[in-house]
Amino acid sequence: MFQALADPARRMMVDRLCRGPASVSELAGPLTMSLPSVMQHLQVLELSGLVHSRKIGRVRTCTIDRQVLTQAEQWISDRRALWERRLDALGEYLADNPEEPEPIQTAANQGSET
Repeated sequence: MFQALADPARRMMVDRLCRGPASVSELAGPLTMSLPSVMQHLQVLELSGLVHSRKIGRVRTCTIDRQVLTQAEQWISDRRALWERRLDALGEYLADNPEEPEPIQTAANQGSET
């Protein structure tokens, strides 16, 4: 799913589909690529489960699967909360221990003290 969302054109399509169903032509409109390229991007989105399409007559209409998108949002939200807690704990530790740490000696700076 995240690999499918890695491409800016596919993210643009997902953004559009979040507003409601759209035909392939509508999705292709703002993109500067050929229709076969748009279809390839849609195939990636369909394989990821983010998008479903159905063909009625000559028109293929795409819809977003909000449940799959919600799963991605939840995963990101969980990671954000985890890192916020870790960074808060680090901030508290640094506030409680304001002394400067000893500089780390490396081969590059070992002989340069004067």
